[in-house]
Amino acid sequence: MGTQQNIGTETGYQSGFGNEFATEALPGALPKHRNSPQRVAYGLYAEQISGTAFTAPRSHNRRSWLYRIRPAAMHGPFEQIDNGRIVGNFAGPASPAPPPNQMRWGPLPIPDPVSDPATDFIDGWVTMAGNGSAESMSGCAVHLYAANRSMTNRYFYSADGELLIVPQQGRLEIATELGNIDLAPQEIAVIPRGIRFQVRLPDGAARGYICENFGALLRLPDLGPIGSNGLANPRDFLTPVASYEEREGEFTLVAKFCGKLWAAKTGHSPLDVVAWHGNYAPYKYDLRHFNAIGSISYDHPDPSIFLVLQSPSDTPGVDTLDFAIFPPRWLAGEDTFRPPWFHRNVASEFMGLVHGAYDAKAEGFVPGGASLHNCMSGHGPDAATFEKASCADTSKPSKVADTMAFMFETRQVLCPTVHALASPQLQSGYHDCWAGIRKNFRPTP
Repeated sequence: MGTQQNIGTETGYQSGFGNEFATEALPGALPKHRNSPQRVAYGLYAEQISGTAFTAPRSHNRRSWLYRIRPAAMHGPFEQIDNGRIVGNFAGPASPAPPPNQMRWGPLPIPDPVSDPATDFIDGWVTMAGNGSAESMSGCAVHLYAANRSMTNRYFYSADGELLIVPQQGRLEIATELGNIDLAPQEIAVIPRGIRFQVRLPDGAARGYICENFGALLRLPDLGPIGSNGLANPRDFLTPVASYEEREGEFTLVAKFCGKLWAAKTGHSPLDVVAWHGNYAPYKYDLRHFNAIGSISYDHPDPSIFLVLQSPSDTPGVDTLDFAIFPPRWLAGEDTFRPPWFHRNVASEFMGLVHGAYDAKAEGFVPGGASLHNCMSGHGPDAATFEKASCADTSKPSKVADTMAFMFETRQVLCPTVHALASPQLQSGYHDCWAGIRKNFRPTP
């Protein structure tokens, strides 16, 4: 629609987590030695986007300078639109009381291409649970998505939080203001708060998970006694190089603001940044590069050793949000129950499965599915897994192979939405996976 010119559309990346990047799609588009010259090359406009307070400590300050064809302020007024299945309030009078039950869901179905052919990435969002609020910049929301159509003439951004996207089926081509990201299952992408983007589906259909972080920006955890290496390596995080669209026509910009969706008309693509520099930018990471740490003697450490990213809170050692994964790995603990043990946590856990099988559940937890174990809800291996692991030969190492599970863990209770509690994918008999656990107690040695 209208004129179109795509420059630098080949996907390229810059390596490193939270680095100071500098990239330009046209030579000389980046000003030298200053951020806001009187006149920017090529007739571009200088604009800063800040993801933290101006006065945040240098080590935590996140901002980027963009050099774009038109300022981001150029669009019509926003008007509220239908929220679809997106929920923004998790504690209002109309919100259901969160039950202490263990809950598990099957995969979200892909929209039917005949009866429902027009479901793009935003239409396909379904909010499953959340806590805190976007207004207070604390907490998170957990969404699933299932889509069968690329976004074409509309673009999106969330003012509520940064988006951690975990695809499970189908690749995503994410065109952002700061460059393009190709994303496949077993990879993740983080789109910062306020960054505008569009999602295209090269495989025709896609499904996955989204965690919307309302709190402090995600960061790599400190390694403590582990030392200077291990877990997710900073150099494996990739940020796109500059790429821009020069498109004119009738487009819609959709904003998520305070839990509601708003739409504004715009006569040009908002992805018109020709050059940029800074450290506030989208990035991707391949989960298969995670360097797992584990015991080589007995027992196994807490699951915090699988932490990829964290959003710290104002309480030391307690995070607003943790993103942990359970990738392929060797288990070597002797005389040790090797799968995850039975446990109850003060934190709340929302789990998903991207690929393969999860080693604590023999069946029922399938790729694309999800589970929720809220604060102090008992959970752990099912009966079949317990029996198998209790009788296994632990004199030799064993490998957990062909799997990729993950967990969104949060300090606050995750409140399921009305849709999640009434979903046909909710497994009413989930608790039965522990019903077959036998009583083995023998008071006589």
